[in-house]
Amino acid sequence: AELYDGFTFNCLSWLEALGFCGIGEAKDFLDGGTAIARDGVIPLNTHGGQLSHGRTHGMGLIHEAVSQLRGEAGDRQVDDARVAVVSSGGLTPSGVMLLRTEA
Repeated sequence: AELYDGFTFNCLSWLEALGFCGIGEAKDFLDGGTAIARDGVIPLNTHGGQLSHGRTHGMGLIHEAVSQLRGEAGDRQVDDARVAVVSSGGLTPSGVMLLRTEA
């Protein structure tokens, strides 16, 4: 999942809104960091996200999702990546899309 994190609370709200955890449960879901590790429940912002990559309003998130699905992410590569969810914005406007490989 490549989720918009222009502000730190955005990933929390996207995790809950997309159903990776229940509303109000993101704090517990993230506790320890293992659920969002590359080999965890949901690999999250595998390129470091916008807070470490640069705030480009979601364009870097799309690039990373496509790189993962093509198997071209190098050391960041998630094993057997076939589906990616990408979000942008955190309030209005905001959007989300699901990308997948054919295999």
